[in-house]
Amino acid sequence: MTPLNLGDLATEARNPRSAGLDSMDTERVLELMNDEDQTVALAVRQALPQIAKAVDLIANSLRAGGRLVYLGAGTSGRIGLLDAVECPPTFATDPHQVTALLAGGVGAFVQAVEGAEDDTAAAARDVDGLEIGPHDTLVGIAASGRTPYVIAGLRRARERGAATVAVACNTGSLVGREAGVAIEVETGPEVLTGSTRLKAGTAQKMVCNMLSTAAMVRVGKTYGNFMVDMRPTNDKLADRALRIVASATESDDATAARAMAEAGGRTKVAVVMLLADVDADQADDLLRHGGGSVSAAIVAAAG
Repeated sequence: MTPLNLGDLATEARNPRSAGLDSMDTERVLELMNDEDQTVALAVRQALPQIAKAVDLIANSLRAGGRLVYLGAGTSGRIGLLDAVECPPTFATDPHQVTALLAGGVGAFVQAVEGAEDDTAAAARDVDGLEIGPHDTLVGIAASGRTPYVIAGLRRARERGAATVAVACNTGSLVGREAGVAIEVETGPEVLTGSTRLKAGTAQKMVCNMLSTAAMVRVGKTYGNFMVDMRPTNDKLADRALRIVASATESDDATAARAMAEAGGRTKVAVVMLLADVDADQADDLLRHGGGSVSAAIVAAAG
């Protein structure tokens, strides 16, 4: 049974290992934090079956032209927004394809908006404002698992026919009850009592990394372990894109550079050009018929 009182949640409990935190020397404080952080990955691993179900929902949404939408308040919302804004440069997604709703609005990313996490009406308005529907997947994130804004947002998204996922750091969570898939990572008491930006925040970041990255792998945004859909929008990324093309095709830098130029700077097209021995237009056609997958495009070219 889910505790109704915040103080009864595992994430709010006092950690006996850090009871004397203020009397420890600096190195001991850091050792203790590091020890506790090492438990997070193991806790996330226990939730992998649920994370896998969520990835499949998200991938289905993206294939259908829908969106991945994160929704949260405070640290949880900021983690979702952080993951969303990294998708366009990494996977060449449209900025609206992976997006986030943050209680209190985007301004709450840099400055706390008091009371926003309790505003259930705003959550429904935010979901309606994005016109979230059957092709979309909404991921509600709440360390406590009982944030009113997240509960209301999940409920409204479900009413509108969207697939829903909850990410919480307590089991039997209220947000989990509102979602089709409940990802509940038991991170336990924090070193600093109730400061869920610590282990709980780390767990949420790990889960969001998994959700977006694995979903993008599933929809053909990678070739092997190369991010072939990345956008070379600055010198560092242009260098990375060139190295990706050269490594993925086992070509020298000059050959990779020529392919990138002929492909108009599109990494994925350049890779297909070299691997399938075709020009840019033919590579485009192969990718289009292969659903954007480099592997499928190469198979099609060979057949």
